[in-house]
Amino acid sequence: MTMPEYPAQETPIVASPIPPEITDAHLRSAMLRAMRLVAIFGIALASIVLLTSGWQSAVLLLIGAAISVSGLWEWQKLIALLSAKLDNQQKTGGARVVVGFFVRLLLAAVLLYGSLKSLHGGSVYALVGGLALAAFALAIEAARLVRTR
Repeated sequence: MTMPEYPAQETPIVASPIPPEITDAHLRSAMLRAMRLVAIFGIALASIVLLTSGWQSAVLLLIGAAISVSGLWEWQKLIALLSAKLDNQQKTGGARVVVGFFVRLLLAAVLLYGSLKSLHGGSVYALVGGLALAAFALAIEAARLVRTR
């Protein structure tokens, strides 16, 4: 049995996952919207968790959401720095951004350790849920960017 022959493709295949019409401003606004979504969902979910599981779990969820927002903020600054480097623009403060990223990671680790040690009645799942809010918000914003482009 022979395979059917198809005509050659006339349009080139683009390997880039990001359409060219998405600019740095679009990415920056998407990151800012994702941070706002994390804050809104974090407060709303913490209110529900407060009523159902207690204040320790609600605080753990808020701590996870705060770490998520700070992570998104640092990633947004790193993306801006890398974008400027790729576009051969002069961007000052590159070392400060990278050092700030690692300092934030260290502070997040200390905050996670301290909250898990001190809030014994809280649920670890609430903390993980707060940390996962960043991925959830980024998925929503990525879908929004792809759908509107």
